[in-house]
Amino acid sequence: MSRALLTACTIEIEHSERSLHAHVALDDAPPLRPGDRVRVHGEPVRVRFGDVMTLRRQATVVRASWLERQWTRLLARFDLAELYEVSFTPGRAK
Repeated sequence: MSRALLTACTIEIEHSERSLHAHVALDDAPPLRPGDRVRVHGEPVRVRFGDVMTLRRQATVVRASWLERQWTRLLARFDLAELYEVSFTPGRAK
């Protein structure tokens, strides 16, 4: 299998008081695995407040090597552990 794959994608962008997001859906790419990288080609997009936009672009998926996948999995465990340190206290902040 080649490490890089060129595919078409659909980009949905919303910038409103309800949501601020950008989602990319790849057309023909196999499922992504830890460490894989996706680069969407084209000019940067600006979306004004209140707008929703759907675009078609080309994207390159670069597959991670076995070592890169293992390294990503290892780092993800430490990143997840940072969430455990969050605490909420009852009452108002002073």
